[in-house]
Amino acid sequence: MKIYIESLGCAKNQVDSEILLTYAEENGYERTDDPASADVIVVNTCGFIESAKTESIDTFFSLKETYPDARIILAGCLAERYGREMELDEADVIFGNHDLSLFPEVLKGKTERVVIPEYPDPDRERDDRKELLGYKGSAYLKISEGCNHRCAYCAIPLIRGPLRSRPIDKIVKEAERLIASGIYEINVIAQDLGAYGLDIYGKQMFVPLMDRLSSLDGDFVLRMLYIHPDTFPEDLIDLVKDRNRILPYFDIPFQHADRKVLRGMGRTGDRDIYTALVRSIRKALPDAVIRTTLMLGFPGEDDESFEELKLFAKDAEFDWMGSFLYSREEDTPAYDMRGEKEHLRAHKRAAVWQKELEAVQEEITAARLKRFIGKEYRAIIEEKVEGEDLAIGRIYAQAPDVDGLTVIMGRGMESGDVVRVGITNVRGIDLEGVRID
Repeated sequence: MKIYIESLGCAKNQVDSEILLTYAEENGYERTDDPASADVIVVNTCGFIESAKTESIDTFFSLKETYPDARIILAGCLAERYGREMELDEADVIFGNHDLSLFPEVLKGKTERVVIPEYPDPDRERDDRKELLGYKGSAYLKISEGCNHRCAYCAIPLIRGPLRSRPIDKIVKEAERLIASGIYEINVIAQDLGAYGLDIYGKQMFVPLMDRLSSLDGDFVLRMLYIHPDTFPEDLIDLVKDRNRILPYFDIPFQHADRKVLRGMGRTGDRDIYTALVRSIRKALPDAVIRTTLMLGFPGEDDESFEELKLFAKDAEFDWMGSFLYSREEDTPAYDMRGEKEHLRAHKRAAVWQKELEAVQEEITAARLKRFIGKEYRAIIEEKVEGEDLAIGRIYAQAPDVDGLTVIMGRGMESGDVVRVGITNVRGIDLEGVRID
């Protein structure tokens, strides 16, 4: 029996997909990258915002129509959020994501058609993965699940539930297994890294965790993804400065800079506070790379708010910036802040602002990338360009899937290799370099 999995959404969903594949293989299934040969197709969905939900449903129906003979399972966040009310007869099983240990029973057909489990006993939570998706030599390490922030716009607590941190010893053991298997880049992920430990230790324990992880033996680096600005650990900067294994890469989703908009979102910062955080990072770590996400169109945003946001982006000079339009999600606190007609008008106006903001950021990113020219870095290779002495890779400044890439000239490079690269040029949002080792 063969199983194919289409993993949509964020890196946390990818980890779930890897766990599902591990359960499947232990129960006699073989993973395939060709859905045409699959007996079972799993669509691991995203349910965060409207566009992600639409992509998930479209992907499901496309696979169902193209491969009608396969058993198809709708899994993940969309299933967890709407599974009990979905009228989706085309799905053989609808499977939520709170207890992945039930997946073998789902595969064996020993469950109801709709399976929306409660949170599992911690002892049943899996922390070993035999299958890794994504790029060779790179893996995600999830340190917690869920979120307690309750930002007014966010559906994550509805889907993933409250903060549930994994014990430090379990995380360290998983990291040791990844390193022993040849993983070079460990991407540490959570809904909010900074909140790690508050539920089980009674205080923020992300910095002590990173201290432990960075002290392990082996040739590896740690990349931090997603730190809420309002819980940013003050002593993290000093730790990154002292530990070469922790990449000076900070992914901080500020979302906005206008105080009025941020208060509506349920956030405590403002433009001055957030700008000060950016400056403190760069003062201690001049080579730091900072990525952010900004939201446009949230209720209460007006021309003045947008100008405040644009000034913030110019002052902060983020290396990378992603933007998205506010999605009106039912059951979130912000849902009733305005009606659908008003939302559509605001959405249309915000789309114009988004283009203007992205144009500003394009110039900033192009300027920031120039500082890498003439310097040498280690790069992890994602893929070899067939028929040419070229490969596509990433240096520390480039996170997987979300940032630009580095085009590297040289021979003998294969996926997963770590090579020394001299940066020679900037082309758009990508770097160009030459292998020098």
